[in-house]
Amino acid sequence: MTDLPLAQTLHRKGHWHGLAADWVRLDYEARFLRRKRLETGAGHPLLVDLPQTTSLDHGDALELADGRLVEVLAAPEPLLEIRGDLPRLAWHVGNRHTPCQVMPGRLLIRADHVLREMLERLGAEVAETEAPFTPEGGAYGHGRTHSHDH
Repeated sequence: MTDLPLAQTLHRKGHWHGLAADWVRLDYEARFLRRKRLETGAGHPLLVDLPQTTSLDHGDALELADGRLVEVLAAPEPLLEIRGDLPRLAWHVGNRHTPCQVMPGRLLIRADHVLREMLERLGAEVAETEAPFTPEGGAYGHGRTHSHDH
């Protein structure tokens, strides 16, 4: 099989205690996984083998077979910061099924020149930034959900 330390259990943020033995820093796309080889901050490889494809969140922890915990950290990535008429702008972002981090006074989406142009045409103030991206989870369950019908 493999000689890599194996992580088959995920503990959600706030549901694990103590200090993590190590950490992994993953961007939004990389935090959506089922089975994947990762490298920790200390440079140690591990194999994640979860029962199903899962969206990992900043602050979650993967439990290794020996009981050690590896904390999941959201990596900074290129984003667009959106300001303006947020209810209207959020509707247009959501209408395009674009993951969006909703914050007081601003929205964050992954950098996309087409969406930027659309938002600017709608009167938004749009600025490039780099930060960890933790968008809102789906209304039909935890994290990224695609089970609802259209």
